[in-house]
Amino acid sequence: DLSDCVDGAKHLIKNLGIDKERIGIYGGSYGGFLTLMAMFKASETFRAGAAIRSVTDWAHYNNGYTASILNTPLTDSLAYYRSSPIYFADGLNGHLLMLHGMIDDNVHFQDVVRLSQKLIELGKENWELAVYPLERHAFTEPTSWTDEYTRIFKFFKNNLLQK
Repeated sequence: DLSDCVDGAKHLIKNLGIDKERIGIYGGSYGGFLTLMAMFKASETFRAGAAIRSVTDWAHYNNGYTASILNTPLTDSLAYYRSSPIYFADGLNGHLLMLHGMIDDNVHFQDVVRLSQKLIELGKENWELAVYPLERHAFTEPTSWTDEYTRIFKFFKNNLLQK
């Protein structure tokens, strides 16, 4: 999936004249995971990314879901390592916005907290975290939705439109 996103960006640059310095990526849930992987493993392609309620470490996600794809962390730790953004956080060069509900019952809040600590330990300064205390995985509060997408809009405006 990540190579598809990179190829899509290359297509935009080559065929539509899009400025390579103004390409961002965002998504929620699996799309948030993909955004993190793009920002950590394809930093030469994406200048900014907004990751919403994203998986940061598949070993901490729903075992029934991940085991059918990656086996289990005990039987195939390499697959989990290769597939989990937290292990590639040192690759962050662009700007990253993470947004997560504190009572998320699908992708637990502790995932984004662990990634935040990793970014702190790596000395990364080009990231921020927006926390939503009343939200689960699927936001329900209109004020949260408004805040979330207003932040994302301002984030991309500040990091992609202004040089």
